[in-house]
Amino acid sequence: MVNRLILGRPLRGVAFDAAVCGLVVFFVLSGYFAGLTGLAASAVGLAMAAVLFFRRTHPSAVGVLVAALALVQVIAGWGPFSYDVAVLIALYSVVKYADRLRDGIVAGVVAAIGGVLAALQSPGTGPWWMGAFFYALIVGAVWLAGLNLRTRRLYVVSLEERAATLEREREAEARAAVAEERTRIARELHDVVAHSMAVMIVQADGVRFTLDRDPATAREAAKVVADTGRAALEEMRRLVGVLREPDRPEPLPAAGEPAAEPAHRRPALVELPALLDRFRAAGLRIACGGAGTPRALPPGLELTVYRVVQESLTNALKHAGVGASVELTLDWAADAVVVRAVDDGGGAPVVRPAPSGGHGLVGMRERVGVYDGSLAAGPTLAGGWRVQARLPLPAAAGIEEGSAAA
Repeated sequence: MVNRLILGRPLRGVAFDAAVCGLVVFFVLSGYFAGLTGLAASAVGLAMAAVLFFRRTHPSAVGVLVAALALVQVIAGWGPFSYDVAVLIALYSVVKYADRLRDGIVAGVVAAIGGVLAALQSPGTGPWWMGAFFYALIVGAVWLAGLNLRTRRLYVVSLEERAATLEREREAEARAAVAEERTRIARELHDVVAHSMAVMIVQADGVRFTLDRDPATAREAAKVVADTGRAALEEMRRLVGVLREPDRPEPLPAAGEPAAEPAHRRPALVELPALLDRFRAAGLRIACGGAGTPRALPPGLELTVYRVVQESLTNALKHAGVGASVELTLDWAADAVVVRAVDDGGGAPVVRPAPSGGHGLVGMRERVGVYDGSLAAGPTLAGGWRVQARLPLPAAAGIEEGSAAA
């Protein structure tokens, strides 16, 4: 990339470090040509300038090298030079960029000791301790400046990390929401398609076998096929409409007109009689009853009850066959609603039954599990099949007077 050049560092940082190195080199050359430093001392200064180029990426190593070169200078007896500003730059870099603040503390102590040694070597008009105090002030000011900027840098880094963490969490939540939505859509499509196709296949077979000998019955069965197909298509249209336009606002009705039904309306328990009539028309003999007083349910829980009934009757039609008797009960207790569907398994077998994907019971268990309910399904001693779902009722649900759905 254009803004990256060396060691993955931004071009601006590389240019600034190069300028710092150039400043130290300028001090070295100016002292050499002015006769203040010899060739060996100038070489030490150029080495300091070279290692400062890596002060951001390897601050502790740069601090050690600069300290070693400064120690060579002290041992050789070369008095403080202008290029010794490299020591302060290295100290600042260690305090600001080192991974551990402990490195910066060690660097500050070493720099202070170096200042004392420099005061001892440099001639002056006053006592040596005044020079040491002066150097200590400079070292302390540089160390505090590095600490201040280190704190700000780490604060910015923490904000960036927090933002990155929040972004990852949002992405994870989005992926989880997508997965949950796909599961919900799969359940809805299974309920719509499996129920409707089972009814249509049974009725279509009936049309084929009764067309010649009982045209009236065949016409009635064909009407059931058409009505079931239209209802399934309408439900799928509503579901797909929600997926395509989730945020589309509903149009406001004109003055005096009733509110339009939303495209994403879910089946409700008041539609159970129509559902039972479709299954009766398909050939099931359904007896519906129950105990207790029906209660108002949240939309999601109401849809779960409806789908459990629908799936139970669909399985009875597919596996028990036409003519099977089904006893359906909805018992309303103080804390739960219990849905029970028991067939006798005594219907006529379907000639070519609809293929089963094995997801009906799984889907019902998932729906019931969302509301902390329980589902039991299995064969009966009489040769039929029994499905029972118990769904806890919310404590705040109001009680509505009315007849049980039948």
